[in-house]
Amino acid sequence: MKLNRQWQLARTPTQGYPVEEDFGFQEIAAPSPGDGQLLAKTLYLSLDPYQWGRRRNGTEKPGDVCHGRTVSQVIESRHEGYREGDILFNTNGWQEYGLTGRNISSFDYMTPRKLDRDLAPVSTALGVLGMLGLTAYAGSYLQCKPQAGETFVVSAASGGVGQIAGQIAKIVGCRVVGIAGKQEKCQFLVNTLGFDAAVSHLSDSFEEDLKMACPDGVDIYFENVGGKTFQSLLSIFNKNARISLCGLVSQYGNMDGKNPHDVWREMGQSTFDKKKMHVYSLFVGNYVADYQQRFLSEMGQWVSAGLVKYKEDLWPGLENAPTAFAAMLEGKNFGKTLVSVHDDPTLTDNIRNQRANVNVLA
Repeated sequence: MKLNRQWQLARTPTQGYPVEEDFGFQEIAAPSPGDGQLLAKTLYLSLDPYQWGRRRNGTEKPGDVCHGRTVSQVIESRHEGYREGDILFNTNGWQEYGLTGRNISSFDYMTPRKLDRDLAPVSTALGVLGMLGLTAYAGSYLQCKPQAGETFVVSAASGGVGQIAGQIAKIVGCRVVGIAGKQEKCQFLVNTLGFDAAVSHLSDSFEEDLKMACPDGVDIYFENVGGKTFQSLLSIFNKNARISLCGLVSQYGNMDGKNPHDVWREMGQSTFDKKKMHVYSLFVGNYVADYQQRFLSEMGQWVSAGLVKYKEDLWPGLENAPTAFAAMLEGKNFGKTLVSVHDDPTLTDNIRNQRANVNVLA
């Protein structure tokens, strides 16, 4: 009998950011697949800010296995479309083993799919070639329609979505300015990803630094953070500027009961009206049906050509998932946050070389 280690939501969170008491760890028997189902072991677990929103707003209930998208390997199949050994993008959640297929209740608008282990490192299905990459593509490319010569600013720029959004704008020909924290991250944005400038929100002269980095104002802003970062941009938006509202990670810990998105809009509304700005709320699920294949084709070409690079923040061990999750929400990650749950059977020397920017954490 296989034991299935898993993290469940222990309670509806009462703190601004995750604490140990929010999660419960247990070992139970791994499930067996029924007709039209398959059992897969988790190789990589994706940790993303939206998961915290699900837990705080009650979408995820106490006792539920914590939601999370995964890269997994099929170990037993009663589904005609899959066989043992297949590598999948699916939604196992925060556990070692999960069922995929018919009669499985799951919050997911991304169809499980087989991965080509020779195309790219399979972990990229949770990052640059997955929902995260599509989010960056939809917000920067499809919503804001960047033009050569425009100034494009992205917050949380060294994070999973931010680094890709900025590189897409760079491909189009924009002046790209990234906002990050530590100088190490700012240097990565300029020296490795090719951004034109990077500004640290930790600097005492942040607002002045931002104005110097954007001498012609800001035409497009990819919003991941909110709070004081957003406030600092209000005075330098150009007329008809566009914003893709992807996330507000700095406001997700608020405990005043107010909707972070409502607070954010109130903060900027007078500027939006005065400068005739366009604000787009970004929900990646709206783009899957019409754009996923186009995205995979274009992004695959950009990655292969070296036009888009990526960095992963890899935590070894399922037991570290809550710690990694809290660190990501508090901005302590450097790249796309993943947890390695089982050994990746696809790793070769060539694949390891492609993953040169992986940051493995103890």
